[in-house]
Amino acid sequence: MSAREIKIAPSILSADFTRLGEEVRAIDEAGCDWIHVDPMDGHFVPNLSFGPIVVEAIRPLTAKPIDVHLMLNPAAPYLEAFAKAGADIISVHAEADIHLHSSLQTIRALGKKAGAVLNPSTPVSALEHVINDIDVLLIMSVNPGFGGQKFIPEALDKLRQAKTLIGTRDIDLEIDGGVSAANAADVAKAGANVLVAGSAVYKGNDPATYGPRIQAIRSAARSAQT
Repeated sequence: MSAREIKIAPSILSADFTRLGEEVRAIDEAGCDWIHVDPMDGHFVPNLSFGPIVVEAIRPLTAKPIDVHLMLNPAAPYLEAFAKAGADIISVHAEADIHLHSSLQTIRALGKKAGAVLNPSTPVSALEHVINDIDVLLIMSVNPGFGGQKFIPEALDKLRQAKTLIGTRDIDLEIDGGVSAANAADVAKAGANVLVAGSAVYKGNDPATYGPRIQAIRSAARSAQT
């Protein structure tokens, strides 16, 4: 089986929110593959970010898939709102959703791709019984809640385990947290094909830097696939 296409998903959590629309257009034009969005509730994670209204606001600005990572507990009551706002992929945490299987089914019934997310301390085995119900498996390589954190090296082992669990299924393996051009080859070699990058793309908030940074991460990741 050939390697899955590398996708770069800049997180708008690191964007300049005084000009969010421009920042979304800039990463689109810079060659990103997905737009990563991080709603946080201040309860499941120690930070409060934004809700469906932000997804709705940026939806007309890009044709790229909007990848929504819900750091909410519970997440189930908000699935429809984010779907209607324009999300293409909706991922929920295994730790936050008591009825994970039901939520994954709901996301698919809403016509969206369903993702399941694992925190650093949660084993890959937590998804064994729902693996056939997901389109994206997201491994957190930092503790969720804030951007700019250092990559947790143990995430590489989890990626390898997740890749084994996925097998030949049509599932994207995503990594989020501390990803940069410096470790992109390592995460791709371990099995990740979707790389979320926040500060590694947006640091300094100069649109002129976004394209070269996205390309550097992509090139490093692809080098591990050859």
